[in-house]
Amino acid sequence: MTDKKQTTFIISSVSSATGASDDVQDEAEDGAQSELRQVAVPPQSHGERLDRTLAEIVPEFSRSYLQQLIVASAVQLNGVMQVKSSARVKAGDALTIELKPTPQSQAFKPEPMNLDVVFEDEFLLVINKPAGVVVHPAPGNWSGTLLNGLLARDVRASFLPRAGIVHRLDKDTSGLMVVARQRQTMDLLVEMIAARSVSRQYIALAHGAWRGSKTRHADFPVGRDPRNRLRMAVVDLEKTSGKVAATDLTLLESAIQHCLVQCRLHTGRTHQIRVHMSALGHPLVSDVLYGGLMAGGLKRQALHACRLAFPHPVTGVAMSFNASPPEDFLLAIANLGLGYNCIDKRQ
Repeated sequence: MTDKKQTTFIISSVSSATGASDDVQDEAEDGAQSELRQVAVPPQSHGERLDRTLAEIVPEFSRSYLQQLIVASAVQLNGVMQVKSSARVKAGDALTIELKPTPQSQAFKPEPMNLDVVFEDEFLLVINKPAGVVVHPAPGNWSGTLLNGLLARDVRASFLPRAGIVHRLDKDTSGLMVVARQRQTMDLLVEMIAARSVSRQYIALAHGAWRGSKTRHADFPVGRDPRNRLRMAVVDLEKTSGKVAATDLTLLESAIQHCLVQCRLHTGRTHQIRVHMSALGHPLVSDVLYGGLMAGGLKRQALHACRLAFPHPVTGVAMSFNASPPEDFLLAIANLGLGYNCIDKRQ
């Protein structure tokens, strides 16, 4: 552990369920104070990037954290504030570094939260996540996330990668999620999701009258949109990086301008259902990022995880959970002249 005389917060590394590691900074204690360090750039760092130089000068901290300090205007080079990690340094340059907690460094902390727990045993939780809650800390959302709530609910969550979270829902997608409470359970759930042993069903309210067969199989690769890095898109794997993605779609009801569709995931790519529905000419209601228009009074994308089914990773008992959409979703369905029968009872 870092000596408290030098600094009052520490940097630790937490492994993900798949074995990869992320740099995660945790405050050692509340009210952490900053520490100022002044050093000269050594000869061997002449011409190096600023962030690499900092990593050599203060090796007890992760490069990710040091980059955060640069962005937070906590690093001066020859008395001038630096905001670019790629800035080049020269031997003898004077560096002033303010080592202080950043939003990221304080993200992984307990925050009491009212969680809608559908099921709980000693191995796992099933949670009905409301729309508007971010699952995992990220830029713009370093607090108030599901992870923060899980850390506050159970002290054991702090010993698990990502507090036991094994899959995610978008911030504005509501519905069911399974969360591990033990490391062995977490590893098993990750394997089950990869093996497609976990059934995840959603209900989507989309634009456009449904045409043709009531069932469709969307088998379109998904990757980062080369024209807009903030969104995903259907991509050609021979030209652009991406991953295979498959979704089964079943029409529940169609009207003149909108349709209600059940979506069953075979893979879990980022924004998969939103991308596939948009590619089929049925962008989700109020999903502006993927071509949807605000409608039905709904202020977020019309997507809800309504059913989750899987064999218990420890006992092997078949488990299934259903959750009706929240009021805003149901009201939008009614406002757009559609009924509601999203939960498919078939196994």
